[in-house]
Amino acid sequence: MMTLDYTDIRILEALQKDAKMNIKDLADQLHMTKTPVYERIKKLEKEGIIERYVALIDKAKISPYITVFCSVSLDMQKAENLHMFDTAIKQLPEVVECYLTGGVADYLMKVIVRDLKGYHEFASGKLAKLPHVVQIKSSFVLSEIKYQTSIPDEILQ
Repeated sequence: MMTLDYTDIRILEALQKDAKMNIKDLADQLHMTKTPVYERIKKLEKEGIIERYVALIDKAKISPYITVFCSVSLDMQKAENLHMFDTAIKQLPEVVECYLTGGVADYLMKVIVRDLKGYHEFASGKLAKLPHVVQIKSSFVLSEIKYQTSIPDEILQ
């Protein structure tokens, strides 16, 4: 784990807000020259702290969709079963996030589909057919109150 200093944290905060910010503007914002800022970014990339750069898309401007959070329970929580499920879930494009959890269910996932019919086809035609799945519980998003991809500042520090 790499130790981040004040400048690294400021760079990460800025790039989380605007990954396309050019080096000159970022250097000006940090009261530095371009070369050390560029070198720090390259080091953050090399260390894997910056994994990749992505474009965030406003889904509603492209097509209708629904977001569903579903919890999944497996019949047994053996390492082999968990691994099989993990591998299978990674192949399903409808699943945009998936977490192994402790508590009531084994997994919590965020699924994005076009409509209820699409979710039914996903849940019954794909998810329920995966090995060891014994229960699926779904919650449908009515309104997205907050969505962010950036890590909170206090976690970076």
